[in-house]
Amino acid sequence: MPGLLIIAHAPLASALKAVAQHAFPECAAPLEALDVAPDMTPEEVEAMARELLRQVRSPDALVFTDVFGATPCNVAQRLADGQQVKVVAGVNVPMLWRSLCYLDEGLDAVIARATAGATQGVMQVATTRPQLQSVKPGGHDQVDPHHQQ
Repeated sequence: MPGLLIIAHAPLASALKAVAQHAFPECAAPLEALDVAPDMTPEEVEAMARELLRQVRSPDALVFTDVFGATPCNVAQRLADGQQVKVVAGVNVPMLWRSLCYLDEGLDAVIARATAGATQGVMQVATTRPQLQSVKPGGHDQVDPHHQQ
């Protein structure tokens, strides 16, 4: 079962860890988070990330980052070996939840589930709102006056 590490701009990593613990407290044990503050050097981030990665690896680990090309992702790429430690950028809640639910499937399967969850979790939501029309006495539906169209 792979461990999970989130490296993201502060406070996103810890917020995602908190939402994971809230929704799936029994599955969130192999999850750690590293918030990257604006004043941290890449070397500081890497040292902290290596320690957290050491804690979650069993022996595999998946590292989530928020934005490809930013410091959290660049550090995560230094940690990855392409075999037992892999990186996925663009972390979101559906990705994280899907990963937690399928950790028993192995690293490559978890990555497939994570990316599917991420893309399937992004959708435009209808903006239809209930219309608050007042009921007018003597309307066209005398049997059910609340059924005005």
